[in-house]
Amino acid sequence: MSRSSSTNNIFHVVRLTPDNAVLRPQRFLSFVLFFLYGPLAFANNPDVIKASRHDISPALSRMVIGASSNGGGKDNQNPTARSTGPMITNNNPDPVAAPLSRPLTGVTNLLNFDGQSAQDNRNLFGFAFVPADTNGAVGATQFVQMVNVTFAVYDKSTGALQLGPAAIHTLWTGFGGLCEFGGGTPTFADGGDPVVLYDHLAGRWLVSQLQYNTSFTQTAECIAVSTNSDATGSYNRYEFDFGSNFPDYPKFGVWTDAYYNSINVFPPHSFAGAEACAFDRNAMLVGAPASAICFQQPPAVSSLLPADLDGRTLPPAGSPDYFVGLADSTNLNFFRFHVDFSIPSNSSFDGPTLVSVAAYSEICARATSVSCIPEPSPGEHVDGLADRVMFRLAYRNFGDHESLVVNHTVRGGALAGVRWYEIRNPSAPFVYQQSTLIDPDVNYWLGSIAMDKSGNAALGFSASSKSVFPSVYVAGRAPTDPPGQMFGPLVLVDGSGAQIQSFHRWRDYSSMSLDPVDDCTFWYTNEYYATTGSFNWATRIGSFKFNACKGRSK
Repeated sequence: MSRSSSTNNIFHVVRLTPDNAVLRPQRFLSFVLFFLYGPLAFANNPDVIKASRHDISPALSRMVIGASSNGGGKDNQNPTARSTGPMITNNNPDPVAAPLSRPLTGVTNLLNFDGQSAQDNRNLFGFAFVPADTNGAVGATQFVQMVNVTFAVYDKSTGALQLGPAAIHTLWTGFGGLCEFGGGTPTFADGGDPVVLYDHLAGRWLVSQLQYNTSFTQTAECIAVSTNSDATGSYNRYEFDFGSNFPDYPKFGVWTDAYYNSINVFPPHSFAGAEACAFDRNAMLVGAPASAICFQQPPAVSSLLPADLDGRTLPPAGSPDYFVGLADSTNLNFFRFHVDFSIPSNSSFDGPTLVSVAAYSEICARATSVSCIPEPSPGEHVDGLADRVMFRLAYRNFGDHESLVVNHTVRGGALAGVRWYEIRNPSAPFVYQQSTLIDPDVNYWLGSIAMDKSGNAALGFSASSKSVFPSVYVAGRAPTDPPGQMFGPLVLVDGSGAQIQSFHRWRDYSSMSLDPVDDCTFWYTNEYYATTGSFNWATRIGSFKFNACKGRSK
């Protein structure tokens, strides 16, 4: 990797906890891979990546004026689907699979409106991308939605559009380098895999996307942190270079001491494994030179998620950030990341600790091999993306306990169901509750989950079958409900069209977020189809709250 560090090694030792001192068969492969890669496997120091450039931007509202990206091209997938390994399977039935047993009650719908669409891609670029990669975050007064490869800002009180849609690279106007110019062609103007989060501790927005040249020999993570709570204002902008080691599927989490990040690293013609990074939050909040401290994992570890802090109660002092990923058909991998930007060698990435879960099997491989989620005719089968946990890994400190919630797609119901977990006590993690949402006739897949300050949980996901057009559903539960039970669905939008001839791609993630002002209002955004077509996706944005959750007025 192109790094400013004392080492350019690809692999680092994963420190074993007592829980993992005896290697299970599934972990033996990782152990062997360390030896196969010889001395590269035993570099104990983390990689340190210094931002190759940084500055403070003009107001985003000014940069959008007159910006144009329409230079021709054709509909394409962005970025191309990449496999991280074989499917996880288990011959035993799912012991926690259950249908939604009753409607979701005690919930008030607030806003529900269409967000960005493939047509916005065409308006800006002259062509469209898949997958949509729909995600969003809610701030003090605004909701920001990002998709491949545009963004838009909405008034969170009314849903009115305040800015955009605009090409994501517009945010890097005048910055130079990959972040502004991408690969230099219309198809490579924006790298995709966008993420937006609201750092409610500082009242700032974090916006990121990948960038790379046409030969993938130069790649970067482009990160911008707003200078105040207005998403249309100015940003502290950064480029972090990864050379020819493609940093695929970046996901972020806000923590007290850093912006934590995970990527899947693809050197040319191979998969190196997941990498966990911590970006210097304190420096980026003030626009100072910043660095990232990263730990590369072996190929057996992929698609980790960093914990993302919800609520006003901070983690206990000195708490590391937490990372979770799939280990095998009965375990999750659990890591702890402690960062020290002053003395990087004091940083540590400890784990994996294996967290026992109910048996499950993946459904579908990546779109590169098998796509299996059906749609009504003439729709194509789409990808289930069941090889990873889904954004976000939402953390909350309730005072008497700490909780992390996360989900992934598994085999169940008609074909696919959504498995979710509440993990407690991250110092010695265990699954407090879990279940798989299924329907005998409809596929549920690719969810996002969060909890409000009262402990109510909401899980949004896609729904589709041979007779149900791709739609956006939400399930939920109150803390007084029996453990593992979810109710619903709350339908944010019923689809009325199917996807055809679009590389079988479906958005790679969605996002459920919490209003930082009242800490009660959930916001969810996801992809659906309103009209059958190729590269013709639409998105929905919805907000709702559990009536029992009482928060400050907006």
